[in-house]
Amino acid sequence: MFAGPSTQILNSSHANSNCSIAESVRAEHATSTSRNFLLIGSCTKRDIRISQSKGSTSGIPQYIVQIVNTCISECSPHDIHLHCGWFASARIINPRLFKRLKYDDCLVNGGNHLASTQIIKFTYSNSFMYPLAFKSAKFC
Repeated sequence: MFAGPSTQILNSSHANSNCSIAESVRAEHATSTSRNFLLIGSCTKRDIRISQSKGSTSGIPQYIVQIVNTCISECSPHDIHLHCGWFASARIINPRLFKRLKYDDCLVNGGNHLASTQIIKFTYSNSFMYPLAFKSAKFC
C-alpha cells in the first residue's frame, strides 16, 4: 500500500442533454500540458487534453496523469474512453476516475460529464509509461 491520495477531481459538475457519439482513429499519445479554450461552438475530441509526467524516481516509477476538458460550452462531453493498451498499476486508482474496461479501452470519470475546465488527476505506478490517447466520447 501507499501513503497519501492517488486521485483527485477538481471542478465537479454534471449536465444532461441529447448527445451524439464522436470517435477517432488511434492517435499518438498526448503529453501536452497546453490548454486551448474555445469560446464558441461545440466541444470536439481536440478539447479533451491528456497529459502525463513522471512522478517518483525511487522504487516503482510513478506517473501523474491529468485529463481536462478545455471546451467552454453549456454541454460537456461524457462517456469518455481512451486508448490505453493493457493499462495496469501497482498503485490503486479510484475506478470512478479511471478504469480499464477491456484491452485498449479505459473509461474516464465513470462515464460522467467532464465539465468545462474540470481536471481528472490520478497517479499510477508501473515500470513504464502507458501511452494514453483519446478514443471516443459523447458530445452534444
